[in-house]
Amino acid sequence: MELDKTEIAPVINRLKRAQGQLAAVTRMLEEGRDCKDVVTQLAAVSKALDRAGFVIIATGLEQCIRSDDTGMDKKDMEKLFLSLA
Repeated sequence: MELDKTEIAPVINRLKRAQGQLAAVTRMLEEGRDCKDVVTQLAAVSKALDRAGFVIIATGLEQCIRSDDTGMDKKDMEKLFLSLA
């Protein structure tokens, strides 16, 4: 199943921001920054990744509902969804 590029563009932007946030976490650790600051930034990265994953799965589910030729069945979609839980 190939996702619609126009629907996924915001997800790509979110992942790029998360990539920058993750680089900031690494830099903070290397600089010996306060644990609270590092964990706060790491939580932001984790939340961004979770949201991106949910949008991808929701988009995939919507496409599966509209089309019968996606090659994915209910069980496959359930596995994808649960992989983020």
